[in-house]
Amino acid sequence: MSSFKDHFSGHADHYRAARPLYPAQLFSALAAHAPATALAWDAGCGNGQASIALAAHFDTVHASDPSAPQIASAEPHPRVRYEVAPAERCSLADHSVDLVTVAQALHWFDVPRFHAEARRVLKPAGVIAEWGYAECSVSPEVDAVCRYLYGDLLEAYWPAERRHIERAYDDLEFPFERLAMPELAMRVDWDLAQYLAYLASWSALQRYRSALGIDPLDGLRARFEAAWGDPGRLRAVTWLLFVRVGR
Repeated sequence: MSSFKDHFSGHADHYRAARPLYPAQLFSALAAHAPATALAWDAGCGNGQASIALAAHFDTVHASDPSAPQIASAEPHPRVRYEVAPAERCSLADHSVDLVTVAQALHWFDVPRFHAEARRVLKPAGVIAEWGYAECSVSPEVDAVCRYLYGDLLEAYWPAERRHIERAYDDLEFPFERLAMPELAMRVDWDLAQYLAYLASWSALQRYRSALGIDPLDGLRARFEAAWGDPGRLRAVTWLLFVRVGR
């Protein structure tokens, strides 16, 4: 098994606070596809954002992540049980799970080994869902500054696995019978400080800070302010979700 690459434990609390929430429609659609709603496994759960949302539909959610700091920062919930464990090897029994989910984490996994583990734990007719999101959009002016940060400044600091996100997982195997899903997006209404906090949660930005000892957002703050306008103004920030679901 490939070694665990941890890009988020050093800023787990910041990551949890700055990340947008997935739409409720995603989880209701997944629950409708599942053969039952007794047990879901959220692999690579991170701070538990998707795990908590799944708990609205499933009796029990087993949420696992190899990062102990991420699990320590996850929100408790009476129907969610957290485990520090790799996605390629969990403690669940054979054929015990109705739904396996991976939210914005598949690109860190040994994908063939994870899929074999998902097949082991899924019930007959069980469902697996893998999703993610790449760049967000605010306005042409704000997006232009963001693209400069993402590409020109941070390109060398993104881990190689980021390319899978940029390709919407089209380059990663998915050996399951495909199921239809609606088109989904995330939206939040943020002021400039909240938007910049999200950018600061990027793993590449954290690596840039560590390597160079400077914050790239400091040099771009004036450009972001000019593009945003009143920094206290709430603007819609949206991300398109790519979702693949199979049985």
